[in-house]
Amino acid sequence: MAPSQMSYAPTLGKLLKSLNTQPLEASIEALIYLLKRRQVKGDEIANATAHMLLQVVAKSKWQNVDQLLAKVSNTGLRLAQAAPTEQVIGNVVRRVMGLIRDEASEDRNADEMGDSVSDLSQLPATPTISTRPGPTPLRAATLPMSKSMFNLLCVSETVQSPVTGASTPMSQGASANMHALRSEVIDGIEEIMDEISQADDQIAGFADIQIHPGDYVLACLPSPTVERFLVKAAAKRRFTVFLASAERQKPGEVPHAALRKKLNGLGINTISLASNGLMAYMPRVNKVVISAKAVYANGGIATESGCSVAARAAQEYSKPVIVLSGVYKFCPVDPSDEVIEFEQGDSSTYVDYADGEAVDALEVENIVGEYLPPQYVDVYLTNLGPQTRDHLATIMADHYKSEDMGLSLHLP
Repeated sequence: MAPSQMSYAPTLGKLLKSLNTQPLEASIEALIYLLKRRQVKGDEIANATAHMLLQVVAKSKWQNVDQLLAKVSNTGLRLAQAAPTEQVIGNVVRRVMGLIRDEASEDRNADEMGDSVSDLSQLPATPTISTRPGPTPLRAATLPMSKSMFNLLCVSETVQSPVTGASTPMSQGASANMHALRSEVIDGIEEIMDEISQADDQIAGFADIQIHPGDYVLACLPSPTVERFLVKAAAKRRFTVFLASAERQKPGEVPHAALRKKLNGLGINTISLASNGLMAYMPRVNKVVISAKAVYANGGIATESGCSVAARAAQEYSKPVIVLSGVYKFCPVDPSDEVIEFEQGDSSTYVDYADGEAVDALEVENIVGEYLPPQYVDVYLTNLGPQTRDHLATIMADHYKSEDMGLSLHLP
């Protein structure tokens, strides 16, 4: 249901600006509304999810770590139900839950260390015996025992510290710990948001290493990540770009016109191709660049519909396939364990609704995403640098806690 206080169609930008002024539940409902209407797509979903989880941590009421984890998980479940095909929502939720567990564990260890130090500070000093009165200091020989840690512990077993009643009540200590945990988790989520916003620029930083002078690069359905990657490479390299498009274009419409204009301005030649003609040009291609919507635990990726044709053609001619993906898109889920769903797009691109007979006789589905098996991918270029399939498990283990690996945000 759309937010009742908004009489207009909200946008993501307006929603993010109003997060600090409107109630938490209203913000969650507004984002769910945008997700259901597909007004938030691609990399914006990860950023919006992180912003919303930050509000959950900052504004919601919770007394312990378990309550906070439950609130984050429940909010992630609601967002995932609004966009069930977007795996990145679950990835961000897992990252935040792992962050909470880490910060809670650090605080617990710090409290235990502080308690042990305070216990030692409350131990009575070792008594000394003076042979004669007066201000003359005692010599070391007059001490019955040295003040070593062993002797202090021995004394503590026989001498009990008096109860003064001046210690801080448990309720105040717990409240202070929860306040500190809230601040630390908020700082950690802001770091995740910075990682998401900087991922494309960091991936583009490796462009001049992957693309060489004189290369012929096939960019299949270039996403904003691929576009930034090509533009960055064009600043230092001279190469040719094949722009593959799977959708039928309207008469007079030039596919990827904005990208072509940028590359041509940098002296890069661009050639537009249809997906059904890729095989004819593949012998000339040096490498294929694809953007991933999600990278699964087995190395398979979710990508735009039509990219698998380019990847399979590249394998036939032994051409490397480079997949661009931020680490926040790495999904610790094995696609063989569940059915991968993809969004359906507008079918009018292929069947004109003006043709009534065809519309009545045919049921046309336009799937805008597809799964590409791992054997068709050669390099995963991330914001941490180029990776191989063998290193994916290590990266996921570094970014997700084992307790959250099996988290499912989709109802059966």
